[in-house]
Amino acid sequence: MTLKGHIRPIITVPDPRLKQISTPVDAITDETRALMDDMLATMYDAPGIGLAAVQIGVPKRIIVMDLAQQGEEPQPKYYVNPEILDPAETVVPYQEGCLSVPDIYDDVDRPEFCRVTYLDYNGERVTEDCEGLYAVCIQHEMDHLEGIVFLDHLSRLKRERAIKKVIKAEKLAAIA
Repeated sequence: MTLKGHIRPIITVPDPRLKQISTPVDAITDETRALMDDMLATMYDAPGIGLAAVQIGVPKRIIVMDLAQQGEEPQPKYYVNPEILDPAETVVPYQEGCLSVPDIYDDVDRPEFCRVTYLDYNGERVTEDCEGLYAVCIQHEMDHLEGIVFLDHLSRLKRERAIKKVIKAEKLAAIA
């Protein structure tokens, strides 16, 4: 798969831009598609399985994801103005990580099932049922659109420890 986009820097905690609430996309234009291409290239480079536009400093309601297993053909998906419908009442713990919180993983309880509706890369309306990793990932990325990182689901102590680890790692990387 040949990528069209450019790799952009990913914002990490505690950057306040991650707390911005993303605004809807008015129309899917060539500029919007170029942003989605950049997001996908950035996500693959990281590497990760999901990325919200706000994580690269663009507070728009756009997500890219690819849940293909290693060795499988890439299966990129683009979500513009996504909405979660009908989340299950039953929640399950799932160990999550985040490109904006590098090398930190912890369990987060989320509904085990939901439905998502969104516009795709070409502006077509799509509605899909999500379960398992798909449900977890779409809910995690949707949180970003509301200014929430997965650490916000953890205790204050765990959240503060994680942020300190990220800051320390970035300082050490800057020195190296």
